[in-house]
Amino acid sequence: MTRSILITGCSSGIGYDAAVTLKAAGWRVFATCRAEADVARLSSEGFESLQLDYEDASSVAAAVEEILSRTGGTLDALFNNGAYAIPAPLEDVSREAMHTIFEANLIGWHDLTNRIIPAMRAQGHGRIINCSSVLGLVGMKWRGAYVATKFALEGMTDVLRMEMAETGIKVSLLDPGPIATDFRKNAVKQFEKWVDWEHSARADEYRASLLDKLYKGGSSGPQWPASAVTKKLIMALEASNPKPRYYVTTPTYLMGFAKRILSSRALLWMLARG
Repeated sequence: MTRSILITGCSSGIGYDAAVTLKAAGWRVFATCRAEADVARLSSEGFESLQLDYEDASSVAAAVEEILSRTGGTLDALFNNGAYAIPAPLEDVSREAMHTIFEANLIGWHDLTNRIIPAMRAQGHGRIINCSSVLGLVGMKWRGAYVATKFALEGMTDVLRMEMAETGIKVSLLDPGPIATDFRKNAVKQFEKWVDWEHSARADEYRASLLDKLYKGGSSGPQWPASAVTKKLIMALEASNPKPRYYVTTPTYLMGFAKRILSSRALLWMLARG
């Protein structure tokens, strides 16, 4: 029988690569996006595409209702993927901005997952896979809002895995490092929306380096293709007993190792120096 999966954040990058690859492998893919224009584009490419915005509870509810209506109330897998960053020092991230990014990166994921679990319980099986980040393992300066959501996601997913242990529903995390996507371009939009850097106590730092890092890119290191994440996603989908975490990219393995062997003081010292 054809297996079905709901994937969020399919407009580009990780979500799009996963949707294309799994569709080619014979999965019935429900590819969702925040923007209606992206839904139309994916529909023209032959996907069953729907609008789903984690920040809009009504869109989450409507998408789940439509998908379960089309499948007769079943779904084999859920891949929570869409997320964004608000790149700035934490002292420049407002209460409203922090609330909004948690809606997009955590609370909406929880809402969607809870709407899918009853169908998976009824059928006696399912896979829930959450796309976290190397920044769900370690923190880095100027990324505090995103780090906070990913640390929370790591804990929430671990608990969900334990709670679903006797249901036939398997829960895993993916932890990508640097992946070639539109992530930085999308982060610029959030920065311009939320951060009043010219009135920040760090305005000179923004002018000296932070703006260049944001608009031009601050890393000369390698980036991995989105297919590297899809490869680990397939492992989590296919394994009879999937791992709690799948690391993706060398930096994630290095940071995971450093977190295990270094003291908190030493780890923070290393991270503070980039």
